[in-house]
Amino acid sequence: MLGAGGMLAFGNLSANEWFAKKEVVKLTILHTNDVHSRLEPFPANDPKFPGMGGAARRAALINSIRNTEPNVLLFDAGDIFQGTPYFNFYHGEPELKVMSQMGYDAATIGNHDFDAGADGLATQLAHANFPMLNCNYTFSGSPLEGKTQPHKIFNKGGLRIGVFGIGLELNGLVPKNLYGEVVYNEPIAKANAAARYLKIDQKCDLVICLSHLGYSYTSSQVSDLVLAAQSEHINLIIGGHTHTFLNHPTRVKNNKGAEVLVNQVGWAGLRLGRIDYFISPGANKHTADGHALKIFKSQ
Repeated sequence: MLGAGGMLAFGNLSANEWFAKKEVVKLTILHTNDVHSRLEPFPANDPKFPGMGGAARRAALINSIRNTEPNVLLFDAGDIFQGTPYFNFYHGEPELKVMSQMGYDAATIGNHDFDAGADGLATQLAHANFPMLNCNYTFSGSPLEGKTQPHKIFNKGGLRIGVFGIGLELNGLVPKNLYGEVVYNEPIAKANAAARYLKIDQKCDLVICLSHLGYSYTSSQVSDLVLAAQSEHINLIIGGHTHTFLNHPTRVKNNKGAEVLVNQVGWAGLRLGRIDYFISPGANKHTADGHALKIFKSQ
């Protein structure tokens, strides 16, 4: 919770005082989604986002945070590809090279990441030095077989952070000839199985879902809010697909009454999401605060 002056406080104690009294680790989660090949800032005469965004500015902001915070993880929630001539000419190579240079820790697959076909995505993944995570697509018999992981565990400051990816139905959204033999499986059961494995079997202190399901819908389509409400062991859902600009994470009660954070930061690399967790390792206790950081010229 925030105390006077915007400082994070716990009861009557500041964060530093709380750290001194308890074994607490601060973990900073940074994230993007739906960057859509926007490596350069929007032009100065753009009517909505003049001069905003750009990979170089995002990299500078990420580096400044890494220079001040000891435990940082950086994720992307899909739709890395499609949207500028960089993708039309190079089919995803510069996007993944830039993300690798920024030190992304993991990403998940969005529907537009199939725009050069499953074979095109498989080829370009050679330029990524981070894993592509998905647990509800079956890749057997496709060019992506063996090129992805369902989940990954990161160790930061004595914490075990379990991360998995989830994707939306491709049929009707992506031409069949592009996703080929990739098979979609219902996401809620797969997500809960992955989260249970990471939390219970692997004893993770925090479980994060990288989702390209979309934030919310008026239809019955599964969204991040639906997944959060029907989950059990997920602590944070980092979302994409619907290009939803959230200034702060949405807090949802799961099926056991525990809190799940759901966040998404729009599109085109205009914002960088930041969520700071304060975790007692092994005690199953944590608190968190998050906000979106705009990417603009002065950075």
